[in-house]
Amino acid sequence: MLNNKIEQSSQPISQRLKSVDMLRGIVILIMIIDHVRETFFLHLQVSDPMDVSITPLDLYLSRSLAHICAPIFVFLTGLSAYLYGQKQQHKSDVSRFLLIRGLFLVVLEITVINFAWTFEFPPHRLFLQVIWAIGLSMIALSALIWLPRTILLTLAIIIIAGHNLLDHIHFSNESALYIPWAIIHDRVWVNIGDILTFRTTYPVLPWIGVISIGYYCGSWFKSTFPAQQRQKNLQLSALLLLSSFIIIRMTNIYGDHPWIYGSSTTETLMSFFNITKYPPSFLFLLITLSIGFFLLSFLERFQHAFILKYAAIFGSVPLFFYILHLFVLKFMYLGTVYQFGKNKGDYFGFNEVWQLWACWLALIFLLYPFVRFFSNYKATHKHIHWLKYL
Repeated sequence: MLNNKIEQSSQPISQRLKSVDMLRGIVILIMIIDHVRETFFLHLQVSDPMDVSITPLDLYLSRSLAHICAPIFVFLTGLSAYLYGQKQQHKSDVSRFLLIRGLFLVVLEITVINFAWTFEFPPHRLFLQVIWAIGLSMIALSALIWLPRTILLTLAIIIIAGHNLLDHIHFSNESALYIPWAIIHDRVWVNIGDILTFRTTYPVLPWIGVISIGYYCGSWFKSTFPAQQRQKNLQLSALLLLSSFIIIRMTNIYGDHPWIYGSSTTETLMSFFNITKYPPSFLFLLITLSIGFFLLSFLERFQHAFILKYAAIFGSVPLFFYILHLFVLKFMYLGTVYQFGKNKGDYFGFNEVWQLWACWLALIFLLYPFVRFFSNYKATHKHIHWLKYL
């Protein structure tokens, strides 16, 4: 009887935490699709937002699917930060951890990850991308967690809903505000003399809003929080965000570039859902986070599927997997160039989008044993302090 009670009380805890790892694993696996595209489809780049009149539907869908990755991952970073705080005695410990890990991620982006993308050393170009944005968002969150919860939520909503009001603000590169504003909200190239050029691919302001929302929602995943109420919160949040997206998008007034009627129903739908990622528009975050809330609700209730258990393994060591797959992709590209030459002008590239997906599947099977090994190692070596940063 006692064992049954313990099992019943611990099962929701297991479910709520496994659903987080599963979702993290799903989005990081989807992310690889876009990274394969950026490796083997450089000859057919897409703009942001995409030009639906010239972008084939299969390429449009491949790119659009990857839109959910960064918002959900940053949201889960905030959620996980809250759960980490539940294990600490003082909020100062959480703040310190967020600050140190945020700085670690910023340095990692500038050094190891940028090298994995460019193979330039010393670097002449830096692309400040998602790991950079997560790092800066964690640094910001290290201060924001001291705010009362209602104020934190209010601030996050204001940032997410209102940051597009700042789109018209730009500074010349001679201005002292040019670099700070580029980091905060403007996606531009920045030149530091003749030594270094960097691009703020992921301006950080909207991501601070997303990580704060994740931290706020972390309380829903406490062991004492009723599972039924968590499900209700997740489903209502998903419906609210999705309906808000549809209503605001229909008005064509705010939140992203206007959609237009195309030459066909397909092209019109492509235009309607063609949203801006850099920086993520209000509408971009509405629809992608709505999908995240829905998936969290779904995964907590239906997590016994065979493939989802494998997704959780990838989600348990996301940073290790992120770094590993970038280097493997780079060596794959160099190997194909060596073997077949550059068949698309300055690049080697696939001819069809289905080849992109085939490469994606092959990459998952190739990397899984390494990911499983490191996941098991991390789980059985929790006494090694630095592992928590990976």
